[in-house]
Amino acid sequence: MDKKNALRTGAVAAGTTLMMLLMSSPALALTRDDGDDPGPGLSVGETLGLYVVLPIVLFLVIAGLVMVLDKSRKQA
Repeated sequence: MDKKNALRTGAVAAGTTLMMLLMSSPALALTRDDGDDPGPGLSVGETLGLYVVLPIVLFLVIAGLVMVLDKSRKQA
């Protein structure tokens, strides 16, 4: 890829990113809608448990079940 194409690609990527950031407007998330009734927020411990610990535990349980119930190994 020559320098001109690389510059053009970078300009398009930067322009696209800038437009996405300008259009997404995260400040609008603070505006409440009609009927909006959010519940209480999660603590740091609850968030880590829900999004980090729980998936790891589920993965380990599924992997363990697969290893225990694997029938392809020859019985000695």
